[in-house]
Amino acid sequence: MNVDACYQLGYVIKKHGVKGEVSVLMDVDNPEEYIDLESVFVEINQKLVPFFIDSIQLRGDKAVIKFEDIDDGPSADALKSKRIYLPLTNLPKLKKGQFYYHEIIDYEVVDKKLGSIGQIKGVYTSNMQDLITVDHKGIEVLIPISDDLVKFADHQARQVNVDLPDGLLDVYLS
Repeated sequence: MNVDACYQLGYVIKKHGVKGEVSVLMDVDNPEEYIDLESVFVEINQKLVPFFIDSIQLRGDKAVIKFEDIDDGPSADALKSKRIYLPLTNLPKLKKGQFYYHEIIDYEVVDKKLGSIGQIKGVYTSNMQDLITVDHKGIEVLIPISDDLVKFADHQARQVNVDLPDGLLDVYLS
């Protein structure tokens, strides 16, 4: 299994107690969908290593996880800051028109009024605002991801349909 075939579920924040448990930040919309996980991949030295799960306790967007064969504080502490992955096939199914960020790379952005804007080159995520980065005739344009602006994805046509506010594109062109 390699990282390209996976998505990041979260990462280990720190050890939790002295019995080998770890605190994990769950970087997903609905952590409760992952309560029955049997295993995950942990990135160690740029390789994904399978870890089997004894137990998971959810606490909002965090989880306390006990892995098999991790039975003491020092072993758990060695996992601090490690990223945790699952195969892309584990992603929950979305409703029509919804999308995962990794799916829309290279899709065409089509505005309701302006037509084709350009091709999606990536998605920036942050605590404040996620942004789609689009190549518009050689210029990077950032489109905030919000329900008001980004309407839906047409996966068959490989397009993301948007309704940009007047002047947004002009900011990048002037």
